[in-house]
Amino acid sequence: METSAKPDDPVVSNTVIPATTQQDAIIIRTAEAGDVQYAAAITAEMEASAKARGTGIARRSVASIIQKILQGKAVIALTVKGIWAGFSYLETWEQERFVSNSGLIVSPAFRERGIAAMIKQQIFQLSRVLYPAAKIFSITTGMAVMKLNTRLGFEPVTYDALTHDPEFWKGCGSCVNHGILCSKGGKNCLCTALLFDPAQQSKQ
Repeated sequence: METSAKPDDPVVSNTVIPATTQQDAIIIRTAEAGDVQYAAAITAEMEASAKARGTGIARRSVASIIQKILQGKAVIALTVKGIWAGFSYLETWEQERFVSNSGLIVSPAFRERGIAAMIKQQIFQLSRVLYPAAKIFSITTGMAVMKLNTRLGFEPVTYDALTHDPEFWKGCGSCVNHGILCSKGGKNCLCTALLFDPAQQSKQ
């Protein structure tokens, strides 16, 4: 399925969060090759944040984050001085019929500035540019992420409406709630499933 954007297609514009009296301005943009230096810090914070919340999250390896950055399938937030502030990435499934928006994380030092909302909006826009015909989905236990997705047009769905690709569900194996998913036959878990279907949106 040839749905991805070509080199001359429109790109996603950068977003700038203005500086405050205590913190520098933050630039949110599509990640570039030079951003692989932040991969270890990003994965470490993802795991630490999940443990602090006591909720499930599929563990990401440093190599997988680097891969997403090099593929141009990630969004990163950095201060003007080059300090990492936030991150998210996308993945495709079933020959680009589905896109998942995953791994949204904001460094503790930069929370409460609206960075998560800006990153979520930008990774969504990047997904739409690269794969305009794909259904975009997210599974999360976080109420804040659910609210952000709802604003973008996502709707709650059952797990049956998501990708059936076993590689996606294999990623849940490192989640602390994986036992619940298995006990439910993969039909539901603690995460809420949310879906953006461009075909349905065009009918509204």
